[in-house]
Amino acid sequence: MKCREIKLFFYQIILRKLPKEENFVLGTQIRRAAISITSNIAEGYGRYHYQEGIQFYRISRASLYELKDHLLSCMDFNYITAEEFNKGMILIETGKQLLNGYINFIGKKIK
Repeated sequence: MKCREIKLFFYQIILRKLPKEENFVLGTQIRRAAISITSNIAEGYGRYHYQEGIQFYRISRASLYELKDHLLSCMDFNYITAEEFNKGMILIETGKQLLNGYINFIGKKIK
């Protein structure tokens, strides 16, 4: 659920703050990464073998790191406020912690 919250935060808050000239560059990258987080979790969960699922969860985690970089870019270019930046960072860090915990949990089932 936290990763869904991250996706919604970027769609409802961050993307709306971008200037029009960024819609097809940074905006597209943010959309792709935000959707990738939850879609890879869903796809990983649907895999038959745990190891396959873990690979998709790792891709989801990489998308969180990508969103973190995009959030930094938005802050660097003054597209968002410090408050929006901090909220995004907290969401991303919490999402990473939860996803890492789930990856570790599934990894223990393999052993």
